[in-house]
Amino acid sequence: MISSVQLLYIVYMGGRQHEDPDLVTASHHDMLSSVLGSKEEAVSSIVYSHKHGFSGFATMLTESQADQIAEMPEMISVNPSRSVPLLTTRSWDYLDLGYEQPQPTGLLVRGNFGDGIIIGVVDTGKQSLLYRIWPESRSFDDHGYGPVPSRWKETCEVGQNFTVSHCNHKIIGARWYAGGVDPSLIEGDYQSPRDSEGHGTHTASTAAGSLVSDASFHGLGAGTARGGAPRARLAIYKASWAKAGCPDAAVLKAIDDAIHDGVDILSLSLGGLLQPNFASIHAVAKGIPVIFAGGNDGPVTQTISNDLPWVITVAASTIDRSFPTLLTLGDNQTVVGQSILYESMDEGFTKLAYGGSCSRKVLNSSDVVGKIVPCYELAIASSSPPRRHFPLAANNVQEAGGKGIIFAQYSASILHFIDEICNGTVCVCGLRDGHTNVRLCREYEVRLASSSSPNATQDMVGSGVMSPRVAAFSSRGPSILFPDLVKPDITAPGFLILAAVKDSYKFDSGTSMACRHVSGVAALLKAAHPQWSPAAIKSALVTTAHAANAYGFPIEAEGVPRKLADPFDFGGGHIDPNKAADPGLIYDVDPEDYFKFFNCTYAPSTTCDLVDSRLYHLNLPSISIPDLKKTPLTVRRTVTNVGDTDSIYRAIGESPPGVNMVVEPSLLQFNASTTTHTFEVTFTPLQML
Repeated sequence: MISSVQLLYIVYMGGRQHEDPDLVTASHHDMLSSVLGSKEEAVSSIVYSHKHGFSGFATMLTESQADQIAEMPEMISVNPSRSVPLLTTRSWDYLDLGYEQPQPTGLLVRGNFGDGIIIGVVDTGKQSLLYRIWPESRSFDDHGYGPVPSRWKETCEVGQNFTVSHCNHKIIGARWYAGGVDPSLIEGDYQSPRDSEGHGTHTASTAAGSLVSDASFHGLGAGTARGGAPRARLAIYKASWAKAGCPDAAVLKAIDDAIHDGVDILSLSLGGLLQPNFASIHAVAKGIPVIFAGGNDGPVTQTISNDLPWVITVAASTIDRSFPTLLTLGDNQTVVGQSILYESMDEGFTKLAYGGSCSRKVLNSSDVVGKIVPCYELAIASSSPPRRHFPLAANNVQEAGGKGIIFAQYSASILHFIDEICNGTVCVCGLRDGHTNVRLCREYEVRLASSSSPNATQDMVGSGVMSPRVAAFSSRGPSILFPDLVKPDITAPGFLILAAVKDSYKFDSGTSMACRHVSGVAALLKAAHPQWSPAAIKSALVTTAHAANAYGFPIEAEGVPRKLADPFDFGGGHIDPNKAADPGLIYDVDPEDYFKFFNCTYAPSTTCDLVDSRLYHLNLPSISIPDLKKTPLTVRRTVTNVGDTDSIYRAIGESPPGVNMVVEPSLLQFNASTTTHTFEVTFTPLQML
């Protein structure tokens, strides 16, 4: 029997020309009334109407009513709305976008610090926390800002602890979405755009925060905090709730509103959205680059999220900052780990109690009360990701009465969540040569010291820290849905990023932070090259990224074991903003090509007019052929010269192992009358694959 219980459904309709939003809404009412029985009932049933960038709506329906609507010829899809998972002072200098060294140069100046660009932030946080905007943060001070761009359709929605005065010339817009959400599930949350925990504030300030001097986390990472495009404006769209999660319907409505409001860049940190394609493809078609976080489920392969061909999907990497902590043993030997210790502490030598795997069973059979507990078991350290094992070990040590934990592991950075897990307990992790150092720790007492002491945690920045590395938590490709794509597209700083959280500054890590770095750079590129399309901006970022570190060594990817990074770890490589400003050639894409592939993959119907709908035929700056057979395969690409008028480019190919690759023509010559060229790449397997 079909249920008569109503659920929130998302209805997506075909067509893209929506010159009159009122007519679009009227068509929604007419269609619903044919199912619900009256226009009045149809009007009251609609929760959100998507009418600016694309045609669709969210409405309360029974399963049978949804089935009736799905049979209508104009329907693309009808699906229940579900909740999706949530996904600095140094990083911008690290990317050669320094503000004070000795004066701004490069893309930062060419992009006029992002002035005139509006970044729309649809932030849905991570895990079960709430993250939006904290308008009082110094990072959103609008002192010295000129008028809001005249094209902006200003909306500042008020609510709990959020008034019109909280919008200014920096935060120029704010919306929040509670439609269709059970009121009991948003009790205790700020029913307004206000941030209650910090993620939205952190990421928004990373992308476009104003300059804030003397920012630090308890003295660590001290410096000037700012966003990549510090003069860009911010529009905030709050679409998630602690208990209700992030409903698809709310996120899609936020994107639709952002298109209508007039944002120049859309930046989203969310994972597993059921239908991001419906909204994001229309944003890109209207000239808005869409940047997504790739997810934090690494280092497992095929975990990448938001793997759509028209968006920029971002992985996370480390920067040249670390916090080495010296442990001085009773015989004056030292071992090196990492920690974020900031409380004043120097208690001389402290007893140790070796905890092995630090399981409850092992610790219950040992006297660890008031002692520091080294935790290391070779089988676990070599196979279990520290991100999974460390919280369990730390919690077990705390429950057993231990004073602190020394956690040995393979090299993977996990400092980003030490502060919230350790709860005042001393935690030192990431020891070099874990087995040897833990053996030494077993034999001697240890002196522990904090940042007030010579043996304290240090804030090391620069060439002494090997970077970048793809962070262990960063989700990896290849894409399960679209193996014809190389995803992620690029990697950017996403580890231990210092940025605003409420009225202070804290470190956080994740592809959300990396996404905001790319968003800030995209804003600068948009300002420097206003005529560039989203595909051109994506191409410039991907083709100028680097696959080697400052010493010329290949970038590594953290994992078990650590390995050399490949395109499914970091796409084109690590972002290089200044080079992206002058890419020479770009791979542009007509949005109509995206829609053709969309119709053939997401909405198979008579509208599919492609003989071969393989995504590797899209004019992307990468090529992925997951099923190369014995027969040679030829792929075409068209490049547009945006560099010097008279230019010559020569193809220098490096064939994948077991494949012969030929580029024809191998030389492209551009002048004032010839600005584009098409070339072919033919792949021939040398053996049966």
